[in-house]
Amino acid sequence: MIDLRLTDEQELLRKTVRAFARDEVAPVIGELYERGDFPYRLVASLGRMGLFGLILDEEHGGAGGDFLSLCLALEELARVDSSVAVALSAGVSLGALPLHRFGSPEQKRRWLPPLSTGGALAALGLTEPSGGTDAGALRTTAVLDGDTWVLNGEKCFITNAGTDITSLVTVTAVTGTLPDGGREISTIVVPSGTPGFTVSPPYSKVGWCASDTRALSFADCRVPAENLLGTRGLGLAQSMAVLDESRIAIAAVGTGLAQGCVDECVRHARQRETFGRPLAAHQSVRFGIADMEVRAHTARLAWYTAAAALDRGAGFSKEAAMAKLVSSRAAMENAREATQVFGGYGLMNDYPVARFYRDAKVLEVGEGTTEVQQMVIAHHLGLG
Repeated sequence: MIDLRLTDEQELLRKTVRAFARDEVAPVIGELYERGDFPYRLVASLGRMGLFGLILDEEHGGAGGDFLSLCLALEELARVDSSVAVALSAGVSLGALPLHRFGSPEQKRRWLPPLSTGGALAALGLTEPSGGTDAGALRTTAVLDGDTWVLNGEKCFITNAGTDITSLVTVTAVTGTLPDGGREISTIVVPSGTPGFTVSPPYSKVGWCASDTRALSFADCRVPAENLLGTRGLGLAQSMAVLDESRIAIAAVGTGLAQGCVDECVRHARQRETFGRPLAAHQSVRFGIADMEVRAHTARLAWYTAAAALDRGAGFSKEAAMAKLVSSRAAMENAREATQVFGGYGLMNDYPVARFYRDAKVLEVGEGTTEVQQMVIAHHLGLG
């Protein structure tokens, strides 16, 4: 029999993060969001809570916790705001995780401790202007010149890449040619401030406006040969493995947004009166909110399943793709429905549902589009 009950520690974590989101994030996030300001103070608080090091090894400053617990925290944050949740999600699953999974002992000792405290952030440099969905269509190159890698190329849509506390980016690049004529792809760690490494100004985005997203460029950027992450030639495989885990984290964010829409609509439907009756008295409104709750619950079951598979060491790639697909759809549909429930107020940025609507669309694109998730699922079914 499947037991979906949380442990006492997980339940305490969930309640603690929920209170933090309610008491610390909610009062300030609207202003940060509209200004496009990165939430440094909130990120520092998440670091003090131990969330950035939750799944990292204890010897490198982490807590050695499970991935499901991290996702619990992400869902609770996203019930209030996705930008803060994404800063944590990308900081761990895209930033620290490549080093945690594939780094050498020396690389881990050097870079993981500050990442585990939230005092520093890392980013994953994978997506390029010429190949977003097609991650194998890389044009960035890294040529080994003696004991130095020389990088040239561009990356785009990179989260946490240009904050004041970003310490490094793990860059996926073509490093040679394989015996069969294919391209050898590897991952190389590029510390912030390295000559030849340029970080562009932040994008002006539709959603996730308080998160940091930048384009990066490399022009004869030189880093030591020992900055090769993991095995040479396995860079793309490493990135795909990291994305599988990150999709579960993003599914938790999507679920949190979907649940946040329910929370806001329940509150509004009880307080708002139309035609002399509470909005909740109208059956169409009640039924619509009920459907929203079903979508959020279904999305939660999907990411729970994927995270549990990851934590017990089972295969989870298909489950991660399904969780990401289901949760992003739930977030988008719930955000649309919430805007209708709020009417004109749902179009005002003073109300969380307006942010939710803008943020939900990003979930159908980031960490692999809806179509990519369908492709992954179909592949696991033996279709193509």
